[in-house]
Amino acid sequence: MSQLTSPSYVARLLRERGLGAKKGLGQNFLVDQNIVRRILESAALTGESWVLEIGPGLGALTSGLAARAAHVVAVEIDGELAAVLKEILPNPKITIVEGDALGLDWQELLAGAGWRGESLSLVANLPYYITSPLIMKALECGLPFASILVMVQKEVAERMLAAPGSKDYGVLSLAVQYYAAGSLVLKVPRTVFLPAPAVDSAVVKLEPRPPQVSAPRQELFAVIRAAFQQRRKTVRNALKALVAEWGLKLEQLDEALASCGIEPTERGENLSLEEYSKLTEELLKGV
Repeated sequence: MSQLTSPSYVARLLRERGLGAKKGLGQNFLVDQNIVRRILESAALTGESWVLEIGPGLGALTSGLAARAAHVVAVEIDGELAAVLKEILPNPKITIVEGDALGLDWQELLAGAGWRGESLSLVANLPYYITSPLIMKALECGLPFASILVMVQKEVAERMLAAPGSKDYGVLSLAVQYYAAGSLVLKVPRTVFLPAPAVDSAVVKLEPRPPQVSAPRQELFAVIRAAFQQRRKTVRNALKALVAEWGLKLEQLDEALASCGIEPTERGENLSLEEYSKLTEELLKGV
């Protein structure tokens, strides 16, 4: 439905329904057919694919996804928009669910719509205020996503894909690396939304894969979070409290750092996922 990417049509539809973009829900409606086309192409769906879409808005992506996939389950938190979607997208291949994607059980949701383990992708135009929690839920929920395609604030995309040593590198970067191979699909200017947000966006594709490191996940991310809690601290100082909590002495931290070839004066933002994994495993030898 190309009209769903027409600014005049979207403005008229909202006006006729007495609706407006809700700032508190981070609503900005995508109104550019070319951007929609590129997102659909990047999703690489087949006729057997199922799609979980989060934040369909007025359905600019939803109808295109349904044309390429077996079924789309679209989760919309705004009850008024969900009602409009059900009316303007009367398609048996589309299930509209009103609810908060963060709080819902996605597996239960999909099963209720008829999903029985077919190839599954997630496509989402994520509200900026809950981007990181939703990305982490997608990565950690256990569903077998073939791909996770998300539109996020440009700065969040930079954090997701950042390399060690950069100002954007942090816990989110390492989490993405742990769970998936990530790539930038395209940059999206603020001008293609109605209303235009204050920032530009980007589309990122994550392709889930088994972890490439061997440290236990829970302990690994405890070390990572501790290292980034105060970025200006050296890794030795940043980890003091955690190793004490684990019942280790400071000397054992020094030995673990030395064994990994990590200078105690190094900062956490310069360590790779592999180095964090090795350090975690060395520390756990003393627990």
